[in-house]
Amino acid sequence: MEALRQSESCLYTSTAIFIWLRRVRWQHKIVLLAPIVLTAIAGFSYVKEWVPVWAVALMAFLATLIPSLAEALEIQTHVEELKTKAAEFKALQDRFRRLAKITVLGNIDRAEAELSDLMDRMDVVRSGSITPPEKYYVAARDKIRGGDYDFSIDQALRDMAADGGVAALPKAT
Repeated sequence: MEALRQSESCLYTSTAIFIWLRRVRWQHKIVLLAPIVLTAIAGFSYVKEWVPVWAVALMAFLATLIPSLAEALEIQTHVEELKTKAAEFKALQDRFRRLAKITVLGNIDRAEAELSDLMDRMDVVRSGSITPPEKYYVAARDKIRGGDYDFSIDQALRDMAADGGVAALPKAT
């Protein structure tokens, strides 16, 4: 049961981080493109005829300020860190699920040892203390509850089990 709980936890965490990662990637693109666009607009002489001088100066100032802010906020680092953590949590989700659904049916001692190893890996992944903002957990919850992560094969097996069409797997000896 603990392996299923951890699998679900990893599902919610990885989904929240992936959603957050999408937002951070967009922010990163904006940070890269905004200075180029602002510099181009401020540099065109005909813009100075239509736009007040202070607005052109403000565009030029923002074009130089944005890269400094991006560097200070370490946006590129966040993208790489989020990619890594999301992938790690997704891998752990699959390993915990496999442990709960397959390994536990075999040797219990082996299952306990694998659970212990996976929990150690989970501790390492969590040690980064990456915490998505709450709104990304809410979005992840809504996405998961909406069925985005339900696989049709799972539903087909549930239906077959309900109809008595699938027998339980035999216990390994």
